[in-house]
Amino acid sequence: MNLPVLYAILWAVGLCIIGGLMTPRADWYARLNKPSWQPPGWAFGPAWTIILGLAAWSAVRAWDAGDDAQRRDVLILFGVNGIFHLLWSPLFFKLQRPDWALGEVVFLWASLVAMVVGLWPIEQGAALLILPYLAWVSFAAFLNLTIVRLNPR
Repeated sequence: MNLPVLYAILWAVGLCIIGGLMTPRADWYARLNKPSWQPPGWAFGPAWTIILGLAAWSAVRAWDAGDDAQRRDVLILFGVNGIFHLLWSPLFFKLQRPDWALGEVVFLWASLVAMVVGLWPIEQGAALLILPYLAWVSFAAFLNLTIVRLNPR
């Protein structure tokens, strides 16, 4: 296995594990009013695993296609995204602040748009592999907004 593949796998697995650890199913969450169209809790783990697996594949494709400057851009794009990815769960679940998480999800969403735009000139297939992640975060942002509206502080 080459190093870019290993690093991409570690990035995806790390985000899955840390995100999962930051997402406790507490009584607080169970008491929140949630929309009827929210997916069941069991669906989030497989969804994130697939989405982050596709993103890791995207990273490897872009890395392999890029020159040194483009590889630096790939690292920056995925690094910034990883930071914003990891911030959402503690805000929502640990601090029990869906409103703060809603503000943060804007930055996560923007990091994904930046990934699509930034990866496109390097490797279009890599950019397209980010679209499921962008779609899921768009859906999650709308779910977050709905939860905030249904649960005024």
